[in-house]
Amino acid sequence: MMPNTAALNAARRTAELSALAEGGPVDVVVIGAGITGAGIALDAATRGLRVVCVDKHDLAFGTSRWSSKLVHGGLRYLATGNVGIARRSAIERGILMTRTAPHLVRAMPQLVPLLGSMRGWDRALVRTGFLAGDALRRLAGTPATVLPRSRRVSRETAVELAPTVRREGLDGGLLAYDGQLIDDARLVTAVARTAAQHGATILTYVAATHAAGDAVRLTDQLSGESFEVRALAVINATGVWAADIDPGLRLRPSRGTHLVFDAAAFGNPTAALTVPIPGELNRFVFAMPEQLGRVYLGLTDEEAPGPVPDVPQPTSAEISFLLDTVNTALGTALSTADVRGAYAGLRPLIDTGEGRTADVSRNHAVVESESGVFSVIGGKLTEYRHMAQDVLDRAVRLRALSTAACRTRDLPLIGAPTNPGPQVPSAAALPASLVLRYGAEAPNVLASATCDRPGETVADGIDVTRAEFEYAISHEGALTVEDIVERRTRIGLVAHDRDRVHEVARELLDAAE
Repeated sequence: MMPNTAALNAARRTAELSALAEGGPVDVVVIGAGITGAGIALDAATRGLRVVCVDKHDLAFGTSRWSSKLVHGGLRYLATGNVGIARRSAIERGILMTRTAPHLVRAMPQLVPLLGSMRGWDRALVRTGFLAGDALRRLAGTPATVLPRSRRVSRETAVELAPTVRREGLDGGLLAYDGQLIDDARLVTAVARTAAQHGATILTYVAATHAAGDAVRLTDQLSGESFEVRALAVINATGVWAADIDPGLRLRPSRGTHLVFDAAAFGNPTAALTVPIPGELNRFVFAMPEQLGRVYLGLTDEEAPGPVPDVPQPTSAEISFLLDTVNTALGTALSTADVRGAYAGLRPLIDTGEGRTADVSRNHAVVESESGVFSVIGGKLTEYRHMAQDVLDRAVRLRALSTAACRTRDLPLIGAPTNPGPQVPSAAALPASLVLRYGAEAPNVLASATCDRPGETVADGIDVTRAEFEYAISHEGALTVEDIVERRTRIGLVAHDRDRVHEVARELLDAAE
């Protein structure tokens, strides 16, 4: 095993693959390095288990990077009577915001404009829902200093928060707060690196096949080398691809699409413009201010039958739906000409055989296959830690593994104020964007850089520095240009920006070899 450091890189990958191929002892193999798989690896490592987590692609390659970047408190599920998942969501949101990842999850104001077209009954329904959300927050023990109470705001405040909101008939707004990630893929990276910090082996571009309850065949996608690894438990955390490992599973993927805009198209808002979907109960379209000067508009919930693609694509109908819905609340309509990018992700819903995907439960399940592989399916990003604990508790009990108790409720991820990682003193003032993305680890990003002009941005108008690209390679396990541009940063969501930074990423990768 490598020393317990949070740094993931090509050298560590090579050393750990070699040790694994030589037959090093393993307690748990986790297949899939999205948020759930990374969470399982962290839970297992901190219980003292020898754990290997593999993915045939990169960290957060699948659904885990295609979310709304929200850590939901579960309000929607409370409205549909699913009190259990609503309560768990609020608790897990509070854990992230107050203990494990306060540097990555912050309070996001959500503004529902009170327009003339919104009936009194609908206004009362939204207000009641927001008050229920306040009750959930209190039940979860999340203080109002972290997640403020909901309230009604004036017309002037509504315009200040969302400058392009329709003024005609505007009678103020209802304001509530939820958790927002600086980025979902950064959360996955932080969880995976924290697992590595505690001794987990994290291997990207390693495919798993022929999985059984006590063994799995691994193939290095870069060298083509294959070997078998024996373990006491094998856990399938591949999300919408779970049936590839266990064909007995029944999943019903649904597609959630988002559009990417320049923030200027929405007047550089400071709150998420939240627009009720006509004819729907407790479903909204959100225009959310994001990093890199962008706004993400989402999201849809459409059936996605058939083969599961590596990278799902939005449909023209979904794009039209999002634009049509948000335009009901805007003073000047947006069109496809304003769209800078788009992305879609597939939710790994459990197939109940009934209803629309929008109505299918977001509960998760742990299933053991005939061959003995444990699969965790369903669920949602906010509950990744709970899902990881659930499946690992099951594996520990049924495989009689000797472990310590779960520690992840109070374990700070790398970058949290109490887990800054190795610190190299730096006298330079740190860019606010760097601190937003790295938290307490930010000083080390610049101070440990060896590249030329580390503080220089990678392109005009993009606040990502050359040092961050290098850090993605030296500490965050990036092996390709796409790893850097598409997942360690989210520059790739806009094709024009992706093209502008490609050569910088290539330069720094070549220098690292």
